[in-house]
Amino acid sequence: MIGSVLSQSTTPGDSHRIVPPTGMTALLTVFVAATMSFLAVFALALLFSTERLADRWGTALAQTATVRISAPEDQTAPQTELALAILRQTPGVESARRLSDPEKAGLLEPWLGPDVPVDDLLLPELIEITEDSDGLDAEGLRLRLRAEVPGAVLDDHGRWRAPLVAAADRLRIIGWGAVAAIAVSLAAMVTLAASAALAANTRVIEVLRLIGARDGFVVSAFTQRFGLRTLTGSVAGTIIGLISLLAIPRVDVADSLFVDLGLRGMEWAVLRVIPPVAGLLAYIATRLTATRKLREM
Repeated sequence: MIGSVLSQSTTPGDSHRIVPPTGMTALLTVFVAATMSFLAVFALALLFSTERLADRWGTALAQTATVRISAPEDQTAPQTELALAILRQTPGVESARRLSDPEKAGLLEPWLGPDVPVDDLLLPELIEITEDSDGLDAEGLRLRLRAEVPGAVLDDHGRWRAPLVAAADRLRIIGWGAVAAIAVSLAAMVTLAASAALAANTRVIEVLRLIGARDGFVVSAFTQRFGLRTLTGSVAGTIIGLISLLAIPRVDVADSLFVDLGLRGMEWAVLRVIPPVAGLLAYIATRLTATRKLREM
């Protein structure tokens, strides 16, 4: 009789109201959800930014190559012209041009500083190659240059590109691993908070059982309470993370990670997923914990 009255007076949407406020557990759940969501925003931003930077580097290196000509001074110019003629006839080469002295000085500037005396240094001639969409036969070109231009060495940037690709793959694994660790930590903290709340409300649960409440009703009450707390904290943490992300100043350094730090295009949709996923994790963790605890009781 009392159980039927309880079921009629308490709808599924407000069943969580029968759970008394638990003080620190409520604050802890909201705080942990906000903190983990804040960290998730930055973890995803760093992950996507690193992927974009690695892809940009890899694409640039994949579409370019360099010919270095080291020859006696009287043979440098003829060999350079011959190498340029060969490159212009090579399938897959979109353009080939000799780097000027200021450009070579710019390449040396990070190591030797500004105002590099290029004229006083015995620098090799450098030819920059831009490949077309089909690409070139690097090995065939290398053999032809070796036969016709003794001082020419082709660098297709393969030794530079391979480590970048490997690093990008590892960073993706580390990034998604960090996101997974954040999710697991959130679920673990919600589990602990739910266990503490269930232990603190043992008498309330016993009374509910005495008046006819089923275990499913009690489980629903706790899952709704902790799910709403987690969702609220996650929304707050995501908003704070977004504001902090937008507040990071831009660094005017080419190919710097912080220049591209943030989210682009469809990546912004990921932020909308964080609160629902956090709420779902809390719902599942609380439901499993409550079911197990009620069986033990």
